[in-house]
Amino acid sequence: CSSPAGIMLLEVLLVLGTLLIYFLFSKKKEETLPFKDGWWGRGQKPVTKEDSGIRPFKVETTEEELSDLFRRLDQARFTEPLENSCFHYGTNSVHLRKIVSYWKNHFNWKKQVEVLNKYPQFKTKIQGLDIHFVHVKPPRLPEGQAAKPLLMVHGWPGSFYEFYKIIPLLTDPASHGLGDEHIFEVICPSIPGYGFSEAPHKKDFNSVSAASVFYELMLRLGFNEFYTQGGDWGWLICTNLAQIAPNHVKGLHLNMVSVSKLGLTHLLSVLLGRYFPGLFGFQDEDVRRMFPFLKKGLYRILSESGYAHIQATKPDTVGCGLNDSPVGLAAYILEKFSSWTDMEFQNLEDGGLERKFSLDDLLTNVMIYWVSGCIVSSMRFYKENLQKGIGTQKHEKLTVQVPTGIASFPNEILHIPQAWAKKKYTNIVSFHFMPRGGHFAAFEEPELLAKDILQFVDKVEKEQLWKKQ
Repeated sequence: CSSPAGIMLLEVLLVLGTLLIYFLFSKKKEETLPFKDGWWGRGQKPVTKEDSGIRPFKVETTEEELSDLFRRLDQARFTEPLENSCFHYGTNSVHLRKIVSYWKNHFNWKKQVEVLNKYPQFKTKIQGLDIHFVHVKPPRLPEGQAAKPLLMVHGWPGSFYEFYKIIPLLTDPASHGLGDEHIFEVICPSIPGYGFSEAPHKKDFNSVSAASVFYELMLRLGFNEFYTQGGDWGWLICTNLAQIAPNHVKGLHLNMVSVSKLGLTHLLSVLLGRYFPGLFGFQDEDVRRMFPFLKKGLYRILSESGYAHIQATKPDTVGCGLNDSPVGLAAYILEKFSSWTDMEFQNLEDGGLERKFSLDDLLTNVMIYWVSGCIVSSMRFYKENLQKGIGTQKHEKLTVQVPTGIASFPNEILHIPQAWAKKKYTNIVSFHFMPRGGHFAAFEEPELLAKDILQFVDKVEKEQLWKKQ
C-alpha cells in the first residue's frame, strides 16, 4: 500500500501536469476565433442543402430605373449653404448642384456599366445570402509560376469598384513595370448588404459573420491558402479572417488599422510621446502625424464620427431619406470622399473632390448604392459591429498571429503608430509610412498600394514567414 506522502506527491504532479497541458493547449486554442456558421436568409433555414453553385453575374439597369433616377434628380430640392462655409458643414449644396447637373447631362451610366462588367463577376449562395464577387485571373503567367490568390475587401461608403484600378497592377504587374515575380488572382467580394451582395435578413450580422462568409467563399473557389487585403471595414473583416483561419491566411495586408484595447501605456504615450518619443517606440513621422493629439486625435475623431454614431444606433431612420433621394445619397457619400481623402479639402468650395478622383468614378460608386438600394443595409453594419460596445467582443481581445503588412497613409483620419499596432498584430513584418494618400487608398493611390502589397508578399514568400500552426 502506498504511503500518504507518495499519494500526495502523485496528486500534486497530476495537478501540475494537468495545468501544464491546459496552458500548452488552451493558449493555442484560444488564439483562433470561432468560425461563425449562421443563416442570414429569409425565414427558417431550409432542411435541404444549400446550392453551392457559382453563377456568372452582370450589372444591368433598366430604362425604368434610369427614368426614375432622372425624375428624382430633376425634382431635387436644394438648400442654400452658409456664406464661405466651403465643406465645413458637410457637402456644400452650391457644389452639389454642379455635381447633379453633371450627373443629369454628362454622366453616362450605361458606359460605366460596361466598365463595371469588364471584369468577370459572379454570385454564390453562402449562409442563406447571395454573395456577389469580382474574380480576375492573370492574363498571362510565366512558365512554372502559379498565381497567388488575394482577397480584397472594401468598406463604407465604398464598394468593390474601389479596386478596379489596382486589379490590373496585381494580375498583370509586368505590364505596369512592377515585375512578374508575384502575380495575383484577385477576388473582390461585396460585403453582404453592400452593392450586389444580398443584405442579411436577420440581426447580428457583424464583421466576424462577414469574415466567415468570405472564408467559405475562398474555400469554395478552391483556395486553401491565400492573402487578404483591406481598409475601412475591410481591415476588420480581413483581421477576423486571419483570426479564424491562421492556417489558411498566408498574409494580412492593411491600409488602415485601429486598436480597441487601450491601456495605460497608450494613455501615457498620448500625454508624453511628443516629448519622449523613443520611450514609447514612436518614430519622428509618428510624432508629426499624431501631435498635438487634441487637434489631430480627439477633435478629429469627434468632428468626423457623427455619421458612425447615427449608423451604430438608428441606421434605418436616416437611411429612409437616403434611399429615397439620389441627391441626398450623393451628398452623404461624397462628403466622405472629400474629408477622408484629405481633411484640408474642407477648406475648398468644391471639397477637393476632383483633385484625386473623377466625377465619373465618384458617381459610379454612388450609383452602385442607388441601383442596388443598399444604403440602409450598409449602414446597419455599424450597429451590428458596435452595439455591444467597443472592446467587448472576443475578436477584440485576441491577437493576430499571421504575417501582417501595414501601409500607413498620411491622410488617414487617425494615425495608429506601429508601437500600438504590434500589441494586436504580433507579427508585423512590414510597416511603411506612405508618401501621400488618404482613406480610400486603392481608389486614390492604386500604384502606391500595389507596390506595398507586392513587397509585403515578396517578404513573406522569400523569408518563409508563414507557417501552418
